[in-house]
Amino acid sequence: MFFMMGITDGRKDLDFSQLITCNICGKYGSFHVFMTYTVLSLFFIPCFKWNRRYYVRTSCCNTLYELDPEVGKAIAKGEKPKILPEHLEKINQGRHSFRRCSYCGYETTEDFVYCPKCGNRF
Repeated sequence: MFFMMGITDGRKDLDFSQLITCNICGKYGSFHVFMTYTVLSLFFIPCFKWNRRYYVRTSCCNTLYELDPEVGKAIAKGEKPKILPEHLEKINQGRHSFRRCSYCGYETTEDFVYCPKCGNRF
C-alpha cells in the first residue's frame, strides 16, 4: 500500500479591510487581515489545520501586527468587527519611517540631518 502525507504551512488572505490613519507613518491606509496555519495533508487533500494565527498589515507603510485571536476568528467567520489598537501587537515596523521637513514638507526615508530639497535642518 502506498501512503502519502505531508505537513506544510499555509496562508489565507481574509476578506476584510478597515480604513485607518496610521499611527506609524501618519498617512491614510487600510488594515488587511490574513491567517497563517499549519496543515496535515493526506494524498494532497488538506485534512487538519492547527496553529492558526491572525495578522494585520497596513497598506500605507506595511507595518505588521499580530491580531487578537478572538477578533481574527470573528473575521474568518465573515463578521466585520472594528479592529481597535488594543487588539493589535506590533511585530515589526514597515518598510520605512518618514522624516518630514517642517519648512518645505519634503518627505524622505533616509537618515539625513538636513533636508536635501531646501537645506534646512530636520
